[in-house]
Amino acid sequence: MGRAAPDPQQGAPGAAAPATALPPEAQAYLEHVRVEKRLAARTHTLYTLDLHKLVALAHAAQLELLALQTPHIRSFVAQMHSGGRSARGIALILSGWRGFFEWAAHQGLVPLNPVEGVRAPRAPKPLPKALAVEDALQLVNHVNVSDGVDPWIEARDAAMAELLYSSGLRVAELVGLDVAPGPDTERLARGWIDLAAGEAHVLGKGSKRRIVPVGRAAVQALQAWLALRAQPFAQSHSLEPALFVGQRGARLTGQSVWLRLRARGRQAGLTSSVHPHVLRHSFASHLLQSSGDLRAVQELLGHASISTTQIYTRLDFQHLAQAYENAHPRARRKR
Repeated sequence: MGRAAPDPQQGAPGAAAPATALPPEAQAYLEHVRVEKRLAARTHTLYTLDLHKLVALAHAAQLELLALQTPHIRSFVAQMHSGGRSARGIALILSGWRGFFEWAAHQGLVPLNPVEGVRAPRAPKPLPKALAVEDALQLVNHVNVSDGVDPWIEARDAAMAELLYSSGLRVAELVGLDVAPGPDTERLARGWIDLAAGEAHVLGKGSKRRIVPVGRAAVQALQAWLALRAQPFAQSHSLEPALFVGQRGARLTGQSVWLRLRARGRQAGLTSSVHPHVLRHSFASHLLQSSGDLRAVQELLGHASISTTQIYTRLDFQHLAQAYENAHPRARRKR
């Protein structure tokens, strides 16, 4: 019976327990999980806080702890939710309550577990973060001319940024690309780039292959990178077939791509954090704003369900709503 990290609204592990006294059955359960389950002190404290919360709610409703029924638990969930507690915090509290009533049912103290089947409210699905069009262009058009900059690294990082924004690839799809298809490409579940056709053959989630177009600017950036890619390894056979490699010739990892893009975003003067998924979101959002073709965006992103892609319509509506606020005489907010 492990426990995830506490929600900030739930209380810190070291916080003092509320003043509400726990009935004997709750104390017996806490002793059970401490001695027999050997839970960590931090987890034991969280369970204690959960039960104090439950007892306080029961007393406010003039009910005994063991007399609680499922409708009471649902009512308590509604109270916590309306009081501002997060969906994640409520889910953690319900987990603690569920454990207590499971134990109580095994002890014959209650006929059934009133928390069984009760779920926390759904957490609001956050909108994906996308760059504004001008910020995305500022990033991909950025050229690092600082003293000491390695042209090899600059060409590689520029090509990565261009390809991610041009084709909406996931970072795993990006690092899984080879320069060209080879005898091991299929066996090792890799993709490849076809610059002559302006296409990237990628292996997405669920081992599903798809072909995505590569824009002209990305093709040019990739050509510039490929002209330099093998130079440091001319006397070595250590270079992998990977499209993007590090300074030792090994395939770049997803973490390395994240770090390089974050640094490039700072160099380009962007205030928002840049990472591969931000460029994927930007690709989808900007394409949808221009075309309005949700099905095409779904295919290009490799989404199995259109409902996954529909979140970008919310981003598109935000863009339109902002344009309305800025432009329509009756919508302008008073300054």
